[in-house]
Amino acid sequence: MLPLRAPALAAMAALTLALALALAPASRPALAQDAPPPAHRCRFVMVPMRDGVRLNTSVCEPAAPRGALPFLLTRTPYGIAGDTTVRNDYRFLAADGYIFVSQDIRGRYGSEGEFRMTRPLHDPASEPRGVDESTDAYDTVEWLLRNVPNNSGRVGVLGVSYPGFLATMAGLNPHPAVRAVSPQAPMTDVWMGDDFFHQGAFRLSYGFEYAGDMELSRDGSAPLPIGAWDTYDWYLRLGALGGVDSAYFRGRVPTWRAFVEHPAYDAYWRARAVQRRLTAPAVPTLTVGGWWDQEDRFGPLATYAALERGDSAARRSALVMGPWNHGGWRRPDRRMPVVDPGTSEEYLRDVEAPWFAHWLKDRPGQGAAREAYLYDAGAKRWRSFDAWPPARGGGGGGGARRSLYLRAGGRLSFDPPAAGDSAFDQYVSDPAHPVPYRARPIERTYDSRGSRWRTWETEDQRFVHGRPDVLSWVSEPLASDLFVAGD
Repeated sequence: MLPLRAPALAAMAALTLALALALAPASRPALAQDAPPPAHRCRFVMVPMRDGVRLNTSVCEPAAPRGALPFLLTRTPYGIAGDTTVRNDYRFLAADGYIFVSQDIRGRYGSEGEFRMTRPLHDPASEPRGVDESTDAYDTVEWLLRNVPNNSGRVGVLGVSYPGFLATMAGLNPHPAVRAVSPQAPMTDVWMGDDFFHQGAFRLSYGFEYAGDMELSRDGSAPLPIGAWDTYDWYLRLGALGGVDSAYFRGRVPTWRAFVEHPAYDAYWRARAVQRRLTAPAVPTLTVGGWWDQEDRFGPLATYAALERGDSAARRSALVMGPWNHGGWRRPDRRMPVVDPGTSEEYLRDVEAPWFAHWLKDRPGQGAAREAYLYDAGAKRWRSFDAWPPARGGGGGGGARRSLYLRAGGRLSFDPPAAGDSAFDQYVSDPAHPVPYRARPIERTYDSRGSRWRTWETEDQRFVHGRPDVLSWVSEPLASDLFVAGD
């Protein structure tokens, strides 16, 4: 939702949406913003799965006795070797008291087995002894209940990005002890809108670098062959994608082969599209995302929409969309330059911690009703709705579905062209001079020397204006404020 102030222009590079948190100050845990989490004792164990594969797992319990506590589980492909203390962004959860568990998924870092990118659900009919991320989460929970003392028999699951996908999978065919899951920036459908493709448009640099980092080695230590600081020319010289594997990856990156062999939205990608498997929340689900998420903005909205289809009576699905980039609500170093950094603190303290406490500790309050909380970037405040998209306008009054039309001569208008109007705009695209998506130099996605990848969606895009292969449309100045909400 975006209030456009007159005489602002209706054509914007991105429309941001919004919603509001309305928790009374009394509901906030009495914990200072910079207070570290309480002390925990952490140990590493190898947890066996049903097929005999063992997964490297960290179990962190409060150092001071707290009685029987629920588990909070995070599963990840990014390594848990450093999980010897509770993360600072979990400090509000830690103040409430949980047993924190993190785990390397199969084939990654300290875990055994074979890694498969966004491993799909197996078919029990054809693979009765098959495994997937859902069964691995189930088996992990079963082991924890039996082998970690002083637990309450309840489990919550959360994670961001790939771990967000894994949190969603834990909510599919969940263990009975799983009482709440929170997929955050979940990697939900990597062809339709997350990560690798955007409605079929392949994101070359991100796909090449992420797939290589994940699959050339178990721990991301294998170097990529990119030697240039400005990758624009390097990728331009890469040539046809069909020759990349033989030149660089040599059969060691299965996901790259999938890019080449499955350019369409075929059975391969549909099997990995998690929202297609969601019909109703099997357990209460808090889905979280950011309006400027450069990787997985599609995932949270698609996950919430899929769960809403079957959540009419249970009212156990909630959505938060904030003024953040990918995972920015958990990482102070990823704060966006265009918003108040306090929004992350508000979410962690006033939404996430009370929500898990409601479902895992029977604490009255946040989490009892289905709601959507979205940040209004135009008004710089949170707003609250019963569902998203809203049935009525978000600006306080009624709303109506309207269409914007691209008119000839670079005009954007709510008025449709006249019948029979055959006017058009055109451009000529030159593959030898592709349009960059950020100003050069275009650093590697996760370059350790610094990269603008995480914030490029808030950068001024006018550096491409005036190119012969770029068109833009602009409205007349608005006569009054305009509030835009929805898709």
